[in-house]
Amino acid sequence: MIRPGLARVVGASMEPTLREGDLLLVLWGAPARVGSLAIVRLPRDAHGAPRPVSVKRVTGPDPADTDRWWVEGDNPGVGVDSWLVGSLPRSAVLARVVLRIPCRRASFT
Repeated sequence: MIRPGLARVVGASMEPTLREGDLLLVLWGAPARVGSLAIVRLPRDAHGAPRPVSVKRVTGPDPADTDRWWVEGDNPGVGVDSWLVGSLPRSAVLARVVLRIPCRRASFT
């Protein structure tokens, strides 16, 4: 079942496309599309700890296994993506991003 929802961007791995604090209108349960942004569940880290759900760009199916997606951040060198953890199973794509709502938080420091 596909249902709409909101997600907030945390971190810098998708800059300059997305910025910390932006809101995203997403479709939970919608299938990924090549080139689109998606909410994904990354595999656990080397210590077995869960990673937070992340926004990544779906760059295409894994050439070695077309049942898996290759996902990347838009800010190379920041964050975790398929270059570090390999491709993701289709079930790890939780939602497709359909709209960015810029939403900056003022700094009071």
